[in-house]
Amino acid sequence: MHFMKMNASPALFFSLIAGLVVVGTLPVSSEAARAFFVFGDSLVDNGNNNYLATTARADRPPYGIDYPTGRPTGRFSNGLNVPDIISENLGAEPTLPYLSPELRGEKLLVGANFASAGIGILNDTGIQFANIIRIRRQLSYFEQYQQRLSSLIGSARTQRLVNQALVLITLGGNDFVNNYYLVPYSPRSREFSLPDYVTYLISEYKKILASLYELGARRVLVTGTGPLGCVPAELALRSRNGQCDTELNRASDLFNPQLIQLLNQLNRQFGSDVFVAVNSRKMHMDFISNPQAYGFVTSKVACCGQGPYNGIGLCTSLSSLCPNRNVYSFWDQYHPTEKANRIIVSQFMTGSTEYMNPMNLSTILAMDARS
Repeated sequence: MHFMKMNASPALFFSLIAGLVVVGTLPVSSEAARAFFVFGDSLVDNGNNNYLATTARADRPPYGIDYPTGRPTGRFSNGLNVPDIISENLGAEPTLPYLSPELRGEKLLVGANFASAGIGILNDTGIQFANIIRIRRQLSYFEQYQQRLSSLIGSARTQRLVNQALVLITLGGNDFVNNYYLVPYSPRSREFSLPDYVTYLISEYKKILASLYELGARRVLVTGTGPLGCVPAELALRSRNGQCDTELNRASDLFNPQLIQLLNQLNRQFGSDVFVAVNSRKMHMDFISNPQAYGFVTSKVACCGQGPYNGIGLCTSLSSLCPNRNVYSFWDQYHPTEKANRIIVSQFMTGSTEYMNPMNLSTILAMDARS
């Protein structure tokens, strides 16, 4: 962040003050659409990593090939990602990356996306990517965001906006694929058996979620991990016959139920349904186990990539690229296509308690509109 030095020219200083006065008197109607805040990894990163010196970036074609501009944005998708489609359902514009210089003034009322590709629950996850915004830094940026917004609309309105906002957090997958299982005999796999590692992750995640609550979050969608053993990258590395890798799926099967237990415990502690468990594994498995029912020709081969299942290495302009992204559930070796993301968000909106527990997003929006 750059803060204005006090020796800036008087003209610049007064023009900034004038800008503050205008924004400080923003009509309440500017807050009609609910604010939305996003934390997590590459599944939900809207482009923060474009502003960082890291290899974990999606800033080159063919990323963004189906985005409205047809250009890469830093989203790990051919088009829109899950937060974008949730924003559509909120009737709001997409959240800007927190590091974007465009995130100022009235744009702050929309919310912000703090997510950064490569990160996990643990600080040593994604260490190979160097400069990424680890989760504790994302939370400190959220605090900084609130200070910036308070200077524009006052602390009482800021607190109300944050308390009434929707929050999405997506963490955990990288703690397995980019940490525990990153290399054979990884440091964490020597330190912990898989069940003990999951217990440790959950204990660390509890602190993160408690911090989110402390910072004012009151409606938080928490995604479990998807079926990690079924993504094209893991099929390419571990599968002989196209079947999902049982060891990585065992990690998901251990992690997700304990995450639900944690969310239930926190909701009891806080005395309301702050945290909503999102069953990402089931949402993904629906179309992975029966791709044709969802209009996909394959749920094993990525649209963009190389090697078996297009699961080796990065998606680049030299990669094999499918002509029709709508018939592939995976865009690259780890990330779904926009079409798959739309199916996932439809379950966020209207899914039964098997998908969204204790309630789906449509129910949350209807309840909160009445309160």
